[in-house]
Amino acid sequence: MNAAAAALAGVSEFTLVKPITMTEQPLFETITGCRSCGSTRITPILALGETPLADLLLSEADLKNHEPIVPLDVAFCPDCCLVQITETVRPEVLFHSDYPYFSSVISSLMDHSRKNALELIETRKLDKNSLVVELASNDGYMLQNFMERGIPVLGIDPANAPAQAAIKKGVPTLVEFFRPELAQKLAAEGKRADVLIANNVLAHVANLNGFVSGIAAILKLDGTTSIECPYLVDLLDKCEFDTIYHQHLCFFSVLALDKLFRRHGLYINNIRHVPIHGGSLRIYAGRKENVQDSVRAMMADERSRGLDKLEAYTEFGAMVEKVRHDLTTLIADLKAQGKRIAAYGAAAKGTTMLSFCGLDHHVIEYVVDKNAFKQGRYMPGSRLPIYPPERLLQDAPDYVLLLPWNFTDEILGQQAEYRARGGKFIIPIPSAHVV
Repeated sequence: MNAAAAALAGVSEFTLVKPITMTEQPLFETITGCRSCGSTRITPILALGETPLADLLLSEADLKNHEPIVPLDVAFCPDCCLVQITETVRPEVLFHSDYPYFSSVISSLMDHSRKNALELIETRKLDKNSLVVELASNDGYMLQNFMERGIPVLGIDPANAPAQAAIKKGVPTLVEFFRPELAQKLAAEGKRADVLIANNVLAHVANLNGFVSGIAAILKLDGTTSIECPYLVDLLDKCEFDTIYHQHLCFFSVLALDKLFRRHGLYINNIRHVPIHGGSLRIYAGRKENVQDSVRAMMADERSRGLDKLEAYTEFGAMVEKVRHDLTTLIADLKAQGKRIAAYGAAAKGTTMLSFCGLDHHVIEYVVDKNAFKQGRYMPGSRLPIYPPERLLQDAPDYVLLLPWNFTDEILGQQAEYRARGGKFIIPIPSAHVV
């Protein structure tokens, strides 16, 4: 490491405080047993340090205050194969009224979700007598595809801002957390799902068993789920460590999911590996067992990789350190040349990347984001201001660090003019490189 990189690697001047205690209950708790099977044999495999809370964007007034930080440690359960973080931040803190994630902003996600919806309509023969329930329905981005065909829907999401956006579109939405009690209440009212969708939410759930038991309660006997979650294999193979943040409590293999679902009378009958979000699983599960070859093949592959053994995870930490070293070295060299650097995407994963790599206003000038809800605010920890993407053309920084690298193609396409004028993007994952 050269002198500039060494200096940069040590930068960590975020205005943070030690973990705080709220007035009535602690901000977070550290688990002593596995989130799925309860085993006390969970073993640490990675420590990312004390980090700010992703998606807790700051206002101008917030800059006067200290921010909470929480340890971000990852562990493996040898009894059920679940990889998980060991700290649980209170969900009402993470999924607050100003929760800034709006799915409809991301074009490629909209296309991906529409194709999924149209396929479900066709394969499940959905019509006006069916019911589609979506957990973590966000701003109605998915359910609106069913409503266009006259199919009844119900969204459930605790984050007020995106849920209100869905309601404004006419998507029926309950603004609350999906818990077993709510599932039993809906089932008693006859609201059982022909299709239950839960995309990118299972990893957010502290009470995994309660959540999955709720799915079993609300799903019709012949109903099916369509559940997407980031895939552990992609996390490991591509060193996607920045997808680890406090909203993401778990990182799933099929081996771990199979044990979790069977515990509650649900069977993963079919599965797909889809490219969204850097690599995800789409799980089709039901109350009747009809396991297809796709499930058996993925479980066999995971066993061959040793994902049911602790040894498979020992190299991951070294890979993470290499990504940090390579990225900070690259940025330090560019700064030594007098280059100006901005960042694209006020994404949750960006908080982990900036924090773990010690990248703040000393090296990154600002962040741009297409989501108007985020503009005018500041990134947690680094406190970098967030502007509209048009600022790249107005200000012309030499380089832009692409934080939501999982949407690289979409963002590079949107920024064709900036690139045509000589601007370059730094892609951090799976290894730092310039395009």
